Amino acid sequence: MFLQKLVEYANSLDMPPRGYRRKPVRYIIELRDDGSLASTVPSDTSDPASGKTKRGVERRVPELRRSGIATSPILLADNPTYTLGIPKSEESKDIKRAPACRDSYRDLMRQCAEETENPAVLAVAHFLENDPLSSLSLDDGLDLTSTITFRVGDVFPIDEPAVRDFWAQRQDVQGNVMQCIVCGQERPALERLQGAIKGIPGGQSSGTSIISANESAFESYGLEHSLIAPICAACAERFTFALNRLLADEHHRLIIGNTVFVYWTRERIEFDFLHALSDPQPEDVRALLQSPWGKPATQVEANRFYAAILGASGGRTQIREWIDISLEEAQRNILRWFERQRIVGPWGEEPQPLGIRSLAAATVRDLSEVTPHTMRTLLAVAIMGRPLPPTLPQLATQRARVEQTVHHNHAALVKLGYLSRHPDKEGTMIELDVSNTEPAYLCGRLLAELEQAQRTASPGVKATIVDRYYGTACTAPGTVFGTLVQNAQSHLSKLERDNRPAYVGIQRTIEDILSGLNAFPKTLTLDEQSLFALGYYHQRAHNRAQALAHKKED
Repeated sequence: MFLQKLVEYANSLDMPPRGYRRKPVRYIIELRDDGSLASTVPSDTSDPASGKTKRGVERRVPELRRSGIATSPILLADNPTYTLGIPKSEESKDIKRAPACRDSYRDLMRQCAEETENPAVLAVAHFLENDPLSSLSLDDGLDLTSTITFRVGDVFPIDEPAVRDFWAQRQDVQGNVMQCIVCGQERPALERLQGAIKGIPGGQSSGTSIISANESAFESYGLEHSLIAPICAACAERFTFALNRLLADEHHRLIIGNTVFVYWTRERIEFDFLHALSDPQPEDVRALLQSPWGKPATQVEANRFYAAILGASGGRTQIREWIDISLEEAQRNILRWFERQRIVGPWGEEPQPLGIRSLAAATVRDLSEVTPHTMRTLLAVAIMGRPLPPTLPQLATQRARVEQTVHHNHAALVKLGYLSRHPDKEGTMIELDVSNTEPAYLCGRLLAELEQAQRTASPGVKATIVDRYYGTACTAPGTVFGTLVQNAQSHLSKLERDNRPAYVGIQRTIEDILSGLNAFPKTLTLDEQSLFALGYYHQRAHNRAQALAHKKED
């Protein structure tokens, strides 16, 4: 289904001619109509001052994916070894190979000239038959990996319709007639896919293959290579072009670590899904809520949302997740995603939506450590509306214990997970909830208030009780809170003497919290640890917001 939808998407794009793709062309050999040189020095289209164009200017040129040691020339758009017979290096194997490459290229040009009878092609073929190296003036810095093409007067032979038809016919394979798994037609199947998938992190720089087998364990019924999942040439070209287009467009792909997420819709929409997921702004979420397709509508219901989560292993593309849902459902799920993670800022600020990267970072020490599983899970929750598995909030609470604090992204991910498991709590946990009597939540609030007492009584203290006891307090509160409350009396006594208003406020809050606790729980489950983290975060944000408000009044 993934490949079929890519082919459908390709049909809506401006696809290059069959067997062509966009590729940098650095050198252009200028010829006259009779095949003689118009200039002995090939035109160099690279811009030395810009790293982006050092390989030359992109053009649509014939494409061929070479493998093995067999000589396989690319018509009118190949490297100097094939075009002119210049060895890639001084090694003997390259020196011996160069003449064979040159001869195969010339044979291909002769065949093209005979079949097309195109004047520009005839001019190139004539030039190549007359010892081209003796008449060209080539720079010592000639890039032997770059592409060379020809221009005859004002005409590029590779752009001629007859040349394109000739190359397209050569892409048709013979034999291996099988049912294509994409279009369902009985057609010759490719033994090896010609196009490579570019831009998947962790894959080979030359690209990866979406279907291949190079070990007997991957083969069946005697089928080898790409024949294990037969694809006709036309379908292979279309889905390769479509996927490469998506991977090259920052509005359609999101990369985190060694995983990339790509999406598209059957009918074009204005809203930028990836920007909303990767770097959401409040106005983005408001636009999502207020957009015409934010409400059920016939034209929206007919649209579809397609996405894939991809990775790579060496030369292979890995499809880690495939998503095919209605656009209305995707919209509804992403709205729920933003609503469930909605929580006040660390200083009591208005809730700000967090992106995928921020939430993923809550599970690890460094973003580079985010696993493909985490990325895949978060995206599936956001787009498909799946419940967030408890493992990710657990990782966030573990990070909070290690770091001895609860950051904004920790709290948002923990809240997202908690509401996934308790949908009856929708719309809650955004800010401090003094009516919440859950013991774990009250214990988290109490720790934040005891820390407030310490900081207010001893400004500038380097290590607070949270720095020392958060890990124990959130897992086994019964073993530590008695001591913490007792030790807090010295801070409260100091405040009563030196800062009576602060003492009254903190003492009242502590009493209110303790009145809801019959006893400190001996231990807290993983679900209760989430509540503890939220209680601590809410109370601390509330305290900070009050402190800022008092400072403004002063």
